Amino acid sequence: MAVFGREQKPHHRKAATKVQYGVASYYSNKFEGRKTYTDEIFTQSKLTGASNTLPMHTWVRVTNLHNGRSVIVRINDKMHPRNKRLIDLSRSAAERLGYAGRGLTKVRIDVLGKKRPTEAEEEGALTKDDK
Repeated sequence: MAVFGREQKPHHRKAATKVQYGVASYYSNKFEGRKTYTDEIFTQSKLTGASNTLPMHTWVRVTNLHNGRSVIVRINDKMHPRNKRLIDLSRSAAERLGYAGRGLTKVRIDVLGKKRPTEAEEEGALTKDDK
């Protein structure tokens, strides 16, 4: 489109979905009740995760590549800097993904953004007290 003799590109562009692949683990029970990086109290019952590559308060869909199951979690913690895994999930998230008995699994992470996805509410990502 030309404006005052200059060619301009349309302003509508679709944001690219960020996708990451790697290994997921889940929190040890010793972290129950401790403060996270975001000063929240960690509990295994919430659908949350820790990552060294994603910004805090980012919503992500984590898909287990072994069985195709997925869950939406919010990043609210960081892992140890030398940890090479992609994400560390709460036990409830690991159970929904079906790998709590194995400890580790290969995952795909789709970054959904900072705004809570409507699917997260439907899947019970947070309790009513957290809204």
